[in-house]
Amino acid sequence: MILQQATFNKTVTLAMTGASGAQYGLRLLQCLLASGVRVWLLMSEAAQVVINTETDLQLPEGDDDTLQAFLADRFGAQEGQLKLFGKRDWFSPVASGTGASASMVICPASGGTLSAVACGASNNLIERAADVALKERRQLILVPREAPYSEIHLENMLKLTRMGAMILPASPGFYQKPRTVEDIVDFVVARLLDQLGVEQKLLPPWGE
Repeated sequence: MILQQATFNKTVTLAMTGASGAQYGLRLLQCLLASGVRVWLLMSEAAQVVINTETDLQLPEGDDDTLQAFLADRFGAQEGQLKLFGKRDWFSPVASGTGASASMVICPASGGTLSAVACGASNNLIERAADVALKERRQLILVPREAPYSEIHLENMLKLTRMGAMILPASPGFYQKPRTVEDIVDFVVARLLDQLGVEQKLLPPWGE
């Protein structure tokens, strides 16, 4: 009996860096997988440290395959739905304009990542994937979480905006009267899903 591989409605590249706010990236990952989106995940070493520090999720030590299996099981990914790429995996599809997904989100995005993407550094796969998104004129969303912003941060965000990227700060609204931290996280994640064109029920449209 031949088993057919599951088909997914779209593919999103999700990168997580070492900024505070790991909850936003993890919740976005969960929602994308639940919506049937295939996710190509890029996770810096600093992001893994932040996850272990800020959340109850303790990531396993080991290679990328071990971490991928852990996250797939934790968030209920279908077979083939979640793929984790290492920081030097230059043969991954996200490293080339011929293979990259139509949408990429860096959530959370550190100030260092903002700077590197703005100047085209491409020192690791996250920076290279963002560079590919910009050069191919594809959707790139960055979620900075610094406070306050320095002139350097603001200049880099303006530069990236002019290049075609979207800056979507982790600045939750409160008109939905959140009662928990999860409600606050969901506000930002809902905005991201809206921008990605992924149906969500975390936050109703304004006026409804």
